[in-house]
Amino acid sequence: MIDIRLIRKDRFAVEKQLKTKDPQIDLTNICHLDHSIREAKTKVETLKAKRNEISQKIGEMKRANQDTFSLMNEVAGFGTEIHFLDNQIKEWEEQFNYELSSLPNLPMEDIKISQDPKENVVIKEFGQKPIFSFPFKNHVELNEKLNLFDFKRGAKISGTGWPVYRAMGARLEWALIQYMIEIHVKNGFTQWIPPLLVRKNTVFGSGQLPKFESQQFKIQDEDYHLYLIPTAEVPLNGLHMDEIIPQEELSLKYVAYTPCFRREAGAAGSQERGLIRMHQFNKVEMFCFTKPEESAQVFNQMMDSAEEILQGLELHYRNALLVTGDMSFAAARTIDIEVWLPGQNRYYEVSSVSNCTDYQSRRSNTRFRREDGKLDFVHTLNGSGLATSRLMVALLENNQREDGSVCIPNVLQRYLNGQSTLNPTI
Repeated sequence: MIDIRLIRKDRFAVEKQLKTKDPQIDLTNICHLDHSIREAKTKVETLKAKRNEISQKIGEMKRANQDTFSLMNEVAGFGTEIHFLDNQIKEWEEQFNYELSSLPNLPMEDIKISQDPKENVVIKEFGQKPIFSFPFKNHVELNEKLNLFDFKRGAKISGTGWPVYRAMGARLEWALIQYMIEIHVKNGFTQWIPPLLVRKNTVFGSGQLPKFESQQFKIQDEDYHLYLIPTAEVPLNGLHMDEIIPQEELSLKYVAYTPCFRREAGAAGSQERGLIRMHQFNKVEMFCFTKPEESAQVFNQMMDSAEEILQGLELHYRNALLVTGDMSFAAARTIDIEVWLPGQNRYYEVSSVSNCTDYQSRRSNTRFRREDGKLDFVHTLNGSGLATSRLMVALLENNQREDGSVCIPNVLQRYLNGQSTLNPTI
């Protein structure tokens, strides 16, 4: 959440910066509500002070057996006005908090201003696109003989966008997860296994609510009101909610594997078949809590850890610094890592590493105490490390052979009893 003091200091500068993310943003009502709330609170305090002063005078007059009828009526009038203003303030604060929490994070000053994702800045490339001497297939076509996934049965039991992995498909998926976790732990990340269902305030803390309420899967009955996590970023951010982290413990670098659940996944075009876009997918997530002055350094460490995985898999990828309009709601800076998918003839994101500065920690009230005793909000960073579904597509499509078999990267073979090839079963 944005610090309201920034808006009070220079409303138009903040609004200009926010419009680079969303041109529709207008801070007029937020500023009006903020002014009205502060003005009403000042009036309430003044009325309470007058009421206390007159009440004290009434007590003195009663002890002197003097008539207090008019003063009693005046005090009663103060009480009525204070009650009215308290209710008005509560109503205004609810609206103010909703509107303030609906504002995205401010982008860093060096981010390119644009609403067009095509203007994202490619800052690095690794490897080369594969060259095939035969008509290559996409992963859905490869699966017809490899029999790694069962999309029809997934649709039968849950609907479209819910995949079923089988046999070597399930084993290869698990191998990928093990490999990625192992790399991150080696690089200093602590592994967690968080819940898949979380409370509303936990989802709010990460910035998914209130703006993205319609994109969440949730259960709501007389006993539970919980949300299925769209990413492990949500529960990992919530681990230190309302805590003061000892400064000497920072930076905290966490990693977790979880399934992820997203309602909007089924809205893509017909070309995004199979594993490209789903309601449920697997992801290994990195999440860090840092001192503000260390967040840029930790951001680079997260990038290095994610890239090490792709380099070990020998996949061609590129890094793109996102323009303001393509960044996520909570991010101040984001680099997408995109792999080349031959079957789609385009790059697809498999990791998105973001520095969210103090945006999430303000929502979650996660702070640390500096040496001088001052409390400060931590910076939070998140990054896919990586999302397995598109990574699986990349492995199949980039490593396919003319006979329909697929080479398994060397780094994964030890998780598969040394198996080096996926062979057609049909």
